[in-house]
Amino acid sequence: MNFMKYYFVIFLSLFSLLSANENKKIVYITPDINIPFWQIMAKGIHTQLNKSNYDFEILSSKNSAKDELEQTVKAIKNKVSGIIVSPTNSSACVTILKLAKVANIPVVISDIGTDAGEYVSYVSSNNKAGAYDVGKVLTKKMKEKNFQDGKVGIIAIPQKRLNGQARTAGFMNALDEANIKGATIKQMSKWTDEESYNFTKDMILQYPDLKAIWVQTSNSYKAIIQAINDLNKQNEVLFVAFDAEPEFLELIPKGEIIGSGMQQPYLMGSKAASTLVDHINGKKVKKDIQVPILTVSTEDIKEKLPLIHLNVLGIEK
Repeated sequence: MNFMKYYFVIFLSLFSLLSANENKKIVYITPDINIPFWQIMAKGIHTQLNKSNYDFEILSSKNSAKDELEQTVKAIKNKVSGIIVSPTNSSACVTILKLAKVANIPVVISDIGTDAGEYVSYVSSNNKAGAYDVGKVLTKKMKEKNFQDGKVGIIAIPQKRLNGQARTAGFMNALDEANIKGATIKQMSKWTDEESYNFTKDMILQYPDLKAIWVQTSNSYKAIIQAINDLNKQNEVLFVAFDAEPEFLELIPKGEIIGSGMQQPYLMGSKAASTLVDHINGKKVKKDIQVPILTVSTEDIKEKLPLIHLNVLGIEK
C-alpha cells in the first residue's frame, strides 16, 4: 500500500472519533526522544502539565514521518485532550494537523513549524535572528585570527524544516555582511556521529581554505571536534554550534567551541503546555509565541549561566 492510500484509510477511520475527548491527557509527539533537546522540551511540558493535573505521554517518531503518523493515530484513538508536536519536518506536520482536526483534538506546535493547516498556537525560537547572532560571533573571531579570507562550512538540519531554512538564512546574512564566503552545506539525514564526522572530514579535505564549521544542532559536537582533531586542524578550523549540551559549559570557555545560539527548549515546552491547557479551558491564546535565543560566546557565558541551566538545559533546582 503506498503512502497516500495508507493516509486515506487512516483519514476515513478517524470520522468515528469525532466525539468529545474523554481522557485528561496530553501527548507530546517528538522527532526523537533520544536527542537531549527534545528530552528537555518534554521535561518543560511535563513540569507545566503537572501543575494542571494532566496526564502526559511522550510519543517518539524516531525521525520517521511514517512512525510520526502512526503515533498521531495512536493519540487520536486514545481520545487525548490535546497534542503538542515537534514534527519531523514542516510538510509532514500538515498531515498531523488534518488528522487532529477530523478528531477535534487541539494541537500546539513547538519548534519546527508547518507548511499549512490549522493549529492552536505555534511556539518557536527566532531562528533567523539567533543564527545571525551566532554568525556575528564567528565572523568577529575569524577577523581577530585573520581568517576572513577563508571559507565556512555548514552542517545543517534538514532544510525542509522551516527552522532549518531560517537558521541558514540568518547565518548567511552574517557571513555576507562580513564578506566571508561559505564553502558548502551538508544536510543531516541519519543524525549519527558517523555522518557528522564524515561531513566534517570531507569539508576539510575538499576545501583547503576552510576556516570554520557551523553545525545547526548540538548533539553531534563530539564527532565534529574529533574530525577536526584527527586532521590536526584544531588551530586552523573554528567551530560554532546551535543549541547546547551540558559539556558546552566547559568547551565554550576553553574555546573548543567558540559560541552557540542556544534555544530554550525547557521554556518552549512550558509555554506550549500552558498555552494548550489555557485553550482547552476556553481562554484566548496567542497564535504565535516566539522565544528568544541565547547567543553565548567565550566572552559572556559566565553571566548567562542561570538562564542556560534552567531554560536551555532543563536543570531544575
